[in-house]
Amino acid sequence: MKILVTGATGIVGSRVVRELQYCGVSIRAFAPDTDKAATLFGDGVERSPGDFADAASVRRALGGVDRVFLACANHPRQVEYEIGVIEAAREAGIQRIVKLSALGAESGSPVAFWDWHAQIEQHLQASGVPAVVLRPSFNMTNLLGSAEQIKYARSLFAPAGGACIAMIDPTDVAAVAAVALTEDGHDGKTYTLTGPEAISFERVAEELSDIIDQSIQFVAVPDDAAEHALVESGVPEFVAGQIVAVFGLLRRGVQNYTTDTVRAIIGRSPHTFAHFAREYAAVFQLPQVPI
Repeated sequence: MKILVTGATGIVGSRVVRELQYCGVSIRAFAPDTDKAATLFGDGVERSPGDFADAASVRRALGGVDRVFLACANHPRQVEYEIGVIEAAREAGIQRIVKLSALGAESGSPVAFWDWHAQIEQHLQASGVPAVVLRPSFNMTNLLGSAEQIKYARSLFAPAGGACIAMIDPTDVAAVAAVALTEDGHDGKTYTLTGPEAISFERVAEELSDIIDQSIQFVAVPDDAAEHALVESGVPEFVAGQIVAVFGLLRRGVQNYTTDTVRAIIGRSPHTFAHFAREYAAVFQLPQVPI
């Protein structure tokens, strides 16, 4: 069995490659930066250079492949890109596509990213290619974007006041993806993936404080101030607006519930936030200065 992993150097895609390495299957990594892929995975993973905008490179990557993990970063052409892979996969006779979507995917969603995922899911379902859809909740790794403010300002700023979120470690998403790619019985399923509990950003700050032994405070930021800060930091205005829109829905409780899907599929409970924070403690903590 040969599996193509698109978005292979991304947050989830890179973890999918590692999970598949444990499964002993043949892996082809599709990524524009093959040097980065080589650094991440070594010589045991075949590298296929190209990107979603290059249809010829997509077709080349699909040659001789049995199954595909489909993941694309949020991009204005994301629907076009992913549908292009689906159509090329259909023509190539691919046996199964496992698509990375998002919890909240719905046509007409006020969050453009979630609307795009819904459009792609619908096309995938109509394509006739056997498929599995993964809808993970808020990724714990999103908090890595706040590492500098946590490290130097001892504060976590976000428009998340009052939100409880069943955030998930992307390692758990990748573990589910690997099972869906390599084992039978999952075609036609849509899996909602969450962490083991819904936690607030106040709780996140408390957990980080305990683990890195530094007092971290959560500061709830108004939407307009959060969007302005994101734009000032270099985030495109459209993307900044979408991030703030996601937080608005999170405050309304759209991801405040858990599912048992991760445990049911991979045979263990999903990682807690404390587990994630211990793994990344060095990212959030100032280096110790020898006395």
